[in-house]
Amino acid sequence: MIKYVCKYTPVELFSGFSQECSLLDEVADNFEVSERASHINLCGFGKALMESTLSEDTQELILINCCDTMNRAYDVIDDTKACDFLFMLDLPHQNSDSAAQELGKRLLRLKNEYAASSGIPFDKEAFLNAFAPTAPSESEPYVGILGVRVGKQLEETISSLMPLPVRNLTCVSNREFTCDTKAMADMSEEDMFTAYAVALLSQFPCGRMGMPEIRCKLFDDKNLKGIIYHSIKFCDYYEFEYVGFKRDTTLPILKLETDYTRQSEGQLRTRIQAFAETLSGAADTNQVVAKVPTPANTSYVAGIDSGSASTDVVIMDTAENIISTVIAPTGGGANNSAEQALSDALSKAALSRSDIRVIVKTGYGRDYIADGDDSVTEITCHAAGAHFLSAQARTVIDIGGQDSKVIRIDETGAVQNFVMNDKCAAGTGRFLEMMARALGLTLEQISEIGLDWEEDITISSMCTVFAESEVVSLVAQNKALEDIVHGLNSSVASKVGGLVNRVSPQEGYIMTGGVAKNRGVVKALEDKLETNLYICEHAQLCGAIGAALFALERA
Repeated sequence: MIKYVCKYTPVELFSGFSQECSLLDEVADNFEVSERASHINLCGFGKALMESTLSEDTQELILINCCDTMNRAYDVIDDTKACDFLFMLDLPHQNSDSAAQELGKRLLRLKNEYAASSGIPFDKEAFLNAFAPTAPSESEPYVGILGVRVGKQLEETISSLMPLPVRNLTCVSNREFTCDTKAMADMSEEDMFTAYAVALLSQFPCGRMGMPEIRCKLFDDKNLKGIIYHSIKFCDYYEFEYVGFKRDTTLPILKLETDYTRQSEGQLRTRIQAFAETLSGAADTNQVVAKVPTPANTSYVAGIDSGSASTDVVIMDTAENIISTVIAPTGGGANNSAEQALSDALSKAALSRSDIRVIVKTGYGRDYIADGDDSVTEITCHAAGAHFLSAQARTVIDIGGQDSKVIRIDETGAVQNFVMNDKCAAGTGRFLEMMARALGLTLEQISEIGLDWEEDITISSMCTVFAESEVVSLVAQNKALEDIVHGLNSSVASKVGGLVNRVSPQEGYIMTGGVAKNRGVVKALEDKLETNLYICEHAQLCGAIGAALFALERA
């Protein structure tokens, strides 16, 4: 079995040797093997490629020199003698006559080298019979995945959550071209492979090809209704294309970055679900399942927001009045925390479970709550909740226990754009909690003590662990606690301010989440953004309020 990684790989050629080809697209659990063999800062796919090849029995492998990472992967695999046959195909980055002629010569060289290595004679007829006509794409609205390749698991997740069909248009999945095999049959071998090269280069170009004007024509497709743009950590090239796409199209676009491992599946799923809800105009109502039969005249609903630090419950009546609220620590499993918080909220309102007509769940633990009739992502719920709390809200800043997110909404509370922090506690409630512990302060103390400061200290480390070490060092230097805490507040403001700038913010700022109670962070953010933040008494309940509002829609 011949493994390959790129849609420009001449897989039909190997039919002439009666060999099958298989796409090597393994998502790694970790990079233990590859990081021993190469540099840690290679892109995730390059490391996943080496992890698979060096750990398993990959006997024959064809690579394309699309980038420096592929060149490095080739060197490592070649040096370790992990494959019986390894070939790097040098691919021109233009579709011109001279490029096709040169690629044709390289294809002929590949054919000759494989024949010599395998001892199998090349069958021209079998080669020509391998070309299958490309089926025309269906003319229907769809969501396109663009950018760098996505793993099969991520593609399946996207397809399962989108309200529209999904087309994978990344660098490997849309392999489409045609060849005039009848004409090729009468050609010399050199001309035949040149014609083959012309067909390969005529495909819809990947981002590495020097044909951006052709890729931008995709925006003329009226059936394209949204874009999920995927990039891989340490793959800077596609970041530049994303910026251009973001500038050149008004289509809804979601940016995802992965490291080509199975980590952070929960956060990725939240982003994808939120984007799906944005495309459909509202949260999906097709999955509502009544768990408990209730009388039609029941006039209460509940929203449960299961976060990493707290589980929040809001009970609301049909007139959108908040009847009862509970903010309880998350612990003992999301389901147990939610059940207890709901029970406490019902007790406060002197209600029973049978009085609640619909429950909607949100938050990172929503999928683990057994009780409930539907779930909606925290992005959509925070948008609805922020609009409920302030009709003037346009930019929502939510700093929770484990993540920070910024959401731009319109005058109806619908999500226009959103960003979340990437797999890092910096700029979150957990960051502040750890810094308070390092300083021997309570969360209440750290929220106030940084308001009166003298020395403007910069906490340069954005990593929570390194920032803690930096704080300990500042304490050893006898720096004032007020100045250290102010530096921490400014660090959070800088991190969150960067997120704000990515959503094209509008005036009408509202801050939600538990960190909205931290006066020092609020003041630092206001100074950073040069605006005022609206903070209300229900700031920490914003997600649960939004969930309750969606429960009213369901009811």
